[in-house]
Amino acid sequence: MNKVAETRKDDVGNVGFYMDFFGFRERPFTLVPDPDFLFWSAQHRRAYSVLEFGILSRAPITLVTGGVGCGKTTLLRELLRQFEGKVTVGLISNAQGGRGELIQWVLNSLGVPFDPAVGYVQLFQKLQDFLIEEYASGRRVVLIFDEAQNLSAESLEELRMLTNINSGKDEIIQLVLVGQPELREMVLDPSLRQLAQRIAASFHLMPLDEKAVRELVAHRLRAAGGTGQEITPQAASMIHRVTHGVPRLVNQLCDMALLYAWSMDHHHVDERIVQSVLDDGVFFAAQIAAEEEKRK
Repeated sequence: MNKVAETRKDDVGNVGFYMDFFGFRERPFTLVPDPDFLFWSAQHRRAYSVLEFGILSRAPITLVTGGVGCGKTTLLRELLRQFEGKVTVGLISNAQGGRGELIQWVLNSLGVPFDPAVGYVQLFQKLQDFLIEEYASGRRVVLIFDEAQNLSAESLEELRMLTNINSGKDEIIQLVLVGQPELREMVLDPSLRQLAQRIAASFHLMPLDEKAVRELVAHRLRAAGGTGQEITPQAASMIHRVTHGVPRLVNQLCDMALLYAWSMDHHHVDERIVQSVLDDGVFFAAQIAAEEEKRK
């Protein structure tokens, strides 16, 4: 029986077995977005600078897009941490529905009580009153829409209308739209031309290159209390090839590779261990990618 099979059930939840083995304080490759583990690649620095610039420059709308797992939500969490207490922030994730539902999402994110039975005009007036009250108190309101590609064209146009509340040099409300690549395509549609014209800052996150993946892996290992050498550079390069540089997939594969190394009593993850993970089919993303290649 191998070490994985012998592990006590109460150890499985926190993966304490390989953490103790490698001397980590915590798991280096969890999938939960954690600003403490944020790796500042060159493009992530630029993306964050765009987000920060958008808020500080009072841009009506800021747009950040990128593929699934490229680190958009982690950047948002860092942004929220930096601006906490300085502006009033409403965070809306996976909002759907028409304009009436959209106003309810916004009011709910700002903690404004409302009667869902009333009409759109009353809801809009309640939102406008809240924004003016915040402005009178010297506070701006920033609405952040995560996974904004789920919004309809009608909802995106409604968001543009919200910025009409702003007047003159005073920005009462700012919007940050964050989503997958299709959001960028939606915004570029001629029917949303007026929305696009109000986007003062934008950035598109791409997957990491091989060098950045090696740096990411070493960074997260050190952040967890390791030396940064528990996964060899050659193994990290292999992980880049398999994951195509998508940070979320890099984390998944690294996590499983550390588990395999522990089960084999190896204190370093090398290419052979990464290959063992792939051969056993436990890294599901690799199987999906292989099926997609077959269909091309």
